[in-house]
Amino acid sequence: MRLWREQRGYSQLALATRAEISARHLSFLETGRSKPSRDMVLRLGRQLGLAVGEQNQLLLAAGYAPSYTDSPPDVAGMSPVRGALRQILDGHEPFPALVVDRNWNVVLGNNGFQLFAEGAAPELLRPPVNALRLAVHPEGMRPRIINFADWRAQLLTRLRRRVELTAEPGLAELYRELCAYPGGGEPTRPPRTDQADLTLPLRLRHRGTELSLICTIATFGMPLDVTVAELAVEVFLPADGPTGELLTRLHASAPAGPDPARDAAGRGQAASPGAGTT
Repeated sequence: MRLWREQRGYSQLALATRAEISARHLSFLETGRSKPSRDMVLRLGRQLGLAVGEQNQLLLAAGYAPSYTDSPPDVAGMSPVRGALRQILDGHEPFPALVVDRNWNVVLGNNGFQLFAEGAAPELLRPPVNALRLAVHPEGMRPRIINFADWRAQLLTRLRRRVELTAEPGLAELYRELCAYPGGGEPTRPPRTDQADLTLPLRLRHRGTELSLICTIATFGMPLDVTVAELAVEVFLPADGPTGELLTRLHASAPAGPDPARDAAGRGQAASPGAGTT
């Protein structure tokens, strides 16, 4: 509890006030002089803004069973979720869409994902494919991203924020790895866009043509399972008419073939982001 409180930047008084308990009681809970009830653990977890997986960790530390299930992605109970995700991804064709886990490992992808995989080194496409590594690696998408400096700064800022919120060792390792790529380093400024832009587009070079894509992110509402709570659907929509027309033509002319991301979850999705993948 103390580690999470300090990670969030709360004093004992500030957190106790939010949870409507005394600072003395919170101090006793942190030092083990008092044992919290299950409801108190969940109340403090909510006030700290902990995700369901982190609330489970807090319950275990207090001696209680977890409140939320943590289902492997390939178990039978996950079939409805996987079916819904597949329907979402296929429904966004011809635009690229993928599902990532909390470490940005690709769980599922539609055929449009091949646009991102094109020209990437084979080792970057071995499951589990890591979306951030694929984007930032010198042998991944980097040579084709026209606004790479701004796009990289946006991605690393998101990752750094996730590291600060979760204190996840795997994410911290991934952040250090991406910053260590040649010409990298930590982002020192926020991403910049033209004043007319409301969001930073991904400007991607594709066979002599420039594509402009806007990324949208969706998650499950009110998840009761840790795995489900940590999934995110990232869809790349055309930011202009020519991009939409080109993606439609590419989709119509693409031959049927294997998709390196389509079944990523069934082939090692849960591996650590630092274990020869992101």
